Amino acid sequence: MSALITADLVTLDENIGEDRFDVIRHLAGRIVDTGRADSLDGLYSDAKARESKTDTGIPGGIAIPHCRSASVQVPSLGMARLNPGVDFGAKDGPADLIFFIAAPDGADQEHLQLLSKLARSLMKKDFKESLRQAQSRQDVVDLVNSALGLDASGEPAAAAGATPSGRAGEGGSTAAAGGAAGTAAGGAAAGAATAGAATAGGAATGADTTPGTPPDVAPGADADAAAQGAAPARKRLVAVTSCPTGIAHTYMAADALSMAAEEKGVQLDVETQGSSGNEVLSPATIEAADAVIFAASVDVRDRERFAGLPVIESPVKRGIDEPGVMIDEALAAAENPNARRVSGDRSSAEASSSEAGWGSRLYKSLMTGVSYMIPFVAAGGLLIAISFLISSIVGSGSEIANTSGTILGIQDGALTGDGATLFNTGDVGFWMYIAAVLNQIGGLALGLLVPALAGFIAFGMAGRPGIAPGFAAGLTANLVGAGFLGGIVGGLLAGLFAYWLAKPKLPRWLAGMMPVVIIPLIATALSSGLLFLVLGQPIAWVLTALNDFLLSMSGASAIVLGLILGGMMGADLGGPINKAAYLFATAGLAEGTEVSKEIMAAVIAGGMVAPLAMALATTIGKRYFTPAEVSNGRAAWLLGASFISEGAIPFAAADPLRVIPSSIVGSAVAGAICLSSGVASPAPHGGVWITLLVTNWPMYLVAVVVGMVVTALLYLLLKRISGAKTGAEKVKAAGVA
Repeated sequence: MSALITADLVTLDENIGEDRFDVIRHLAGRIVDTGRADSLDGLYSDAKARESKTDTGIPGGIAIPHCRSASVQVPSLGMARLNPGVDFGAKDGPADLIFFIAAPDGADQEHLQLLSKLARSLMKKDFKESLRQAQSRQDVVDLVNSALGLDASGEPAAAAGATPSGRAGEGGSTAAAGGAAGTAAGGAAAGAATAGAATAGGAATGADTTPGTPPDVAPGADADAAAQGAAPARKRLVAVTSCPTGIAHTYMAADALSMAAEEKGVQLDVETQGSSGNEVLSPATIEAADAVIFAASVDVRDRERFAGLPVIESPVKRGIDEPGVMIDEALAAAENPNARRVSGDRSSAEASSSEAGWGSRLYKSLMTGVSYMIPFVAAGGLLIAISFLISSIVGSGSEIANTSGTILGIQDGALTGDGATLFNTGDVGFWMYIAAVLNQIGGLALGLLVPALAGFIAFGMAGRPGIAPGFAAGLTANLVGAGFLGGIVGGLLAGLFAYWLAKPKLPRWLAGMMPVVIIPLIATALSSGLLFLVLGQPIAWVLTALNDFLLSMSGASAIVLGLILGGMMGADLGGPINKAAYLFATAGLAEGTEVSKEIMAAVIAGGMVAPLAMALATTIGKRYFTPAEVSNGRAAWLLGASFISEGAIPFAAADPLRVIPSSIVGSAVAGAICLSSGVASPAPHGGVWITLLVTNWPMYLVAVVVGMVVTALLYLLLKRISGAKTGAEKVKAAGVA
């Protein structure tokens, strides 16, 4: 393997242009001049295109422009130390240390590994300082090779050559790769190379600060500060929050943890893995952290990024209920050398995940599947509902479900070319044509419900190797008529098989094939084979019996089911009971029956009651609430109207013995009214905003209003008869305390 960087690729203390693209062209020219690339224009063009997409400047005066290019023959690393610096888009100003990574086209993994290793090394303050103090181009080469764990030829350095200490500057007598023995550059290089092995709790003193953080609060500075009599540096924590639906708990937990951290003088950066997009933590932020908090009820995506950090892990609801306790636990873990840590090794990670027990693991995997399934249901259900709405205005109403295929000329699942088109709608008319298109697209999206549910249950169980077997099992469940029950069983089977297949320790040449070829192959054959040959028909029989039972319900039996589902939605406000009722309703939408839509409406109405009731109670019974609670009540109007049950959590957490029973009763009433009056929703979410899409929408609103009033009045009555303190009394008591 050729060396990544040589002295010919290094430029020191030269003014090579006032613009970032001048610098990139200069470094590209160096790579071409050394015979590592065959076209300056080609390499520069690719690098410029990449730089134009995203700034490559990072805090600390660093920039890492990079690209993949067909012009590159040998992976190369060019470096320039500039005087003066040039702006590469970093928030803290110009960069004076520039590293240009040029990788051959198609060498994605090598390119990313180079970038990752270099970026991690450049976050070490002593490494950057060593680069700025280097006396020669060869010193720079030695520093970089040592930091990347390479010798002068580009091969991995021998373990014996590593400095035993993780502190920069303690390897002055250790020879850096390339022969810089005894030099300051060599010592710093050795420190930089080993600093990555230090724990995240602050053992490495080379960690740099992140944007907006003054140098005196860098992780690892505590010992130095204490030695000098200064105040200890603030601890740095990172957190990830996520929940099955990704709508409310995810962001509420993030806010609660952030506020608790601020009160304790702790710096906290939070990544929310929710439906509104991920606020992804940067590698520099993670590298600088002392510990990580996972407040998650589904598997954390890309967990390996946090490898080595002390970890506190709990369901997302605890992040809302006990944020201060979780912060304290994380701080304690950061100081505890025996604290549980996030493992980068698969077998270790699996072992730590199983500590909570298989019951918890199965539940989290199921909730992961539900989380990823909901967008398919929402998109498909809403598109079908909109097609019904358009059709009812201009044509035949819900008949569009039966006629859309004929309108579009679809036969055996494929377009024949004999139907209407956008530019030739014929006798159908434009709007009926659009309704037919939306109906078909919505049906296709809903058809992915079971495969998505199964695929992501398997993903929650086994990670990426479980996705393909899970999707295949979901498709098999559809084929044999096992529906969402078959999807759940198939997803769990696929996940378990993929999980077990990943456990054996294998030779490296075989291990690389496992997640891509062997695990998907065997897990797919086993899980889908079991469904097709053994389990599918019994599950299909159970599903058919369940559907027949639901179709036969009327009168008292429908009311009872509505009471049960509505009560479940109000029982724990986004917890396991609430989610179980929601899963039952959303999965049923895939069947496309009217009863499944009625169940969905009952669940939505029941879930809206609690936050709306708390809003009403704080409006008509203000004397029982503090100003802060009244403010929470105002916010609950919108949350409840949007079917976000979690809007009632602040009240339930503060007064559970009064709120929860009241919520169950009112939510049950709302569910019963819906199911007894034929209210049906084709959409799985939306609250009042989907009213026009709901069948018998007046009774839908009546159910929500009646449930809200029942819960609010019962809550206030319980406060009154139990002698609850007024808001003023609570404020006074808090002030005395």
